[in-house]
Amino acid sequence: MSRIDRQCHRNIWIVIAAALSISTSMAGQSDVQEYKLLVNGQSGSILVYRINGQSFVDVEALARIANGSARIEGHQLVLNLPVNSLSGRSETGAAPEAMTKDFMTAALSDLALIKDWHTTIAHALQRGIPGDGSRLAVFHDRAVEGLRLANVEASSHSDQDALRLLTNHFNQVDRWKRKMVDARKSMSTANYSMASDALEKDSEYQTIASCSQFLSTMLAGGKYEDNASCH
Repeated sequence: MSRIDRQCHRNIWIVIAAALSISTSMAGQSDVQEYKLLVNGQSGSILVYRINGQSFVDVEALARIANGSARIEGHQLVLNLPVNSLSGRSETGAAPEAMTKDFMTAALSDLALIKDWHTTIAHALQRGIPGDGSRLAVFHDRAVEGLRLANVEASSHSDQDALRLLTNHFNQVDRWKRKMVDARKSMSTANYSMASDALEKDSEYQTIASCSQFLSTMLAGGKYEDNASCH
């Protein structure tokens, strides 16, 4: 780092006259004034300098108040400020919209149908008799109809968000079923019947089980949340 850059690092300034909304009457006051600064809900004291009618602050002090950071990279000033967000709140400060009762009932019903579907496949695999998939069609069709009914009942934004996760979960099971049917044709499903921990080692099945458990808790609680296992 050159001498000029070191000097810049010690004296980082930023012009924020408009953002601070400092009264023009300040021109007749001292060249340096201490102010309370509020950034993203975080407050602190900061010195404001008046130079040739313009207002300046130390950007490093500004970053500290906002729980951010400021640094020099070559001839570039990098300022990182965290996005202000309140957990479980919208931008207006209101509580998130709850799921509707009818949707919760329909979604939980479909979740049970999907669970029957993938546990039946799992049991068949462990016994070494998954078949060609034709016997699983009834489980697939029941889950499809349950998903359709949940879609009909989805009216709030939270309903729609939860429906997307439920749909993702349905697709997870459908993809896994297709994979197991293909494995049956190549006779590799014997690996499941011979190894007692084969399903525990199957990452796709474990993701399905994790998503199923998460959705059961979320839908029963009536409050939408996201979860990586359902994507």
